Amino acid sequence: MASMTDVIFLLLIFFMVTSTVVIPNAIKVTLPQAQKQTAAKPIVRVTIDANLNYYVAFGNQRERQVTFNEITPFLQECHTKEPEMFVALYADETVPYKEIVQILNIANQNNFKMVLATRPQK
Repeated sequence: MASMTDVIFLLLIFFMVTSTVVIPNAIKVTLPQAQKQTAAKPIVRVTIDANLNYYVAFGNQRERQVTFNEITPFLQECHTKEPEMFVALYADETVPYKEIVQILNIANQNNFKMVLATRPQK
């Protein structure tokens, strides 16, 4: 019985150590298509079109075009209205990752919950 306990503890330590090594990747290679869709309902939307124009919207509002520097104040204002908000990022598939990562950095710096919007695979 003692040796069985040792084996179980060894397995437990092994899985604890290896689970901390796995880091989830926020940016999928297959974007904008994904097999799994999220159930989170976003309150705030940030959209980047193919021409690198930025659009933002809160709730049921219509998207309005903004500059990159106006995104952070807009998101902070929305966060004061709704502290538990989700921000959905809609990016055209031709948008460079640099632009997407800049928006993700804004969310990370302000502790916003970010969701990357994708379309289902065909």
